[in-house]
Amino acid sequence: MIGYAIRRLLGIIPLMLAVVTLTFFLMHGIQGGPFDTDRPLPEAQRKRLEAAYNLDGSLGEQYLTYLGNLFQGDLGISFSNDRPVTDIIGERFPVSLHLGFYAFAFALIFGLVLGIISSLNQNGIWDYVGVFLATAGAALPSFILAPLLVWAFALRLDWFNVLSSDFGGISLVNWSWVPDDFENWRQLVLPTLALGFLPSAFIARVTRASMLDVLRQDYIRTARAKGLGQFLIVMRHSLRNALIPVITIAGPIFAGLIVGSFIIERAFQIPGLGRSFVDSVLNRDYGVIMGVTLFFTLIITLMNLLVDMAYAFIDPRIRL
Repeated sequence: MIGYAIRRLLGIIPLMLAVVTLTFFLMHGIQGGPFDTDRPLPEAQRKRLEAAYNLDGSLGEQYLTYLGNLFQGDLGISFSNDRPVTDIIGERFPVSLHLGFYAFAFALIFGLVLGIISSLNQNGIWDYVGVFLATAGAALPSFILAPLLVWAFALRLDWFNVLSSDFGGISLVNWSWVPDDFENWRQLVLPTLALGFLPSAFIARVTRASMLDVLRQDYIRTARAKGLGQFLIVMRHSLRNALIPVITIAGPIFAGLIVGSFIIERAFQIPGLGRSFVDSVLNRDYGVIMGVTLFFTLIITLMNLLVDMAYAFIDPRIRL
């Protein structure tokens, strides 16, 4: 397994190089630039800015310069606020990580429970309820769900607080698995539900389908014939084998949640990485676009590696 992990890690290098190349030329191929505004800049000022940010050379020269800086760990400078991209990612990522962790925990627990209950009551009332919730979760976009949650539970019922969020004070140093007080809980619930409802629907549907397939296997019939209880059959024999497809989608879902969601972060005024990335696209902030894209690619790749390695632990028949 160690050799397999090393080979996969070495394979990240050409992948990142391909992503850098594709993103760089696609980004520069879009009409417009970072200094194009409603009020055109004087030509002399534009040239000074382009020289300061290494945009005065040819596209090939800019690409080679960026690669050289990247190999030294330099992701460039943000044109919008003149800060290193690494500082922006280091400031915004803990905020998205904080929210994404709780959204993933909710999605995984709710999705697994819903899928298991549905599979154990196939074509029954609880199965219909589970399928309805999973279908609604998959069909309801987050840009509709988020305002509905805010209107119902924050404005009408005043159960939760979304107007004075303290997400901006989170960092990797003071980040904690459990919110410090009740007020932080009130700020966390609604964005967690809004961000985690859609992935919970996908997890529920995959869990239900996988459990139904496993429950029809011969070894489950044998376990029931031996007199084993339903709880023991589900937890020891069925669920473990049904988790393989769930883990396959759980890895990318987790990676997608922790890097931020522009819609949820905008709706709840959370200064996360997803919101920063979309703002950088609108502002043609090349440094932030490249840095966040590479960061997201790295997280997705590492999560896929962890998923593949988890297969061998869950099912010893799988060898890497």
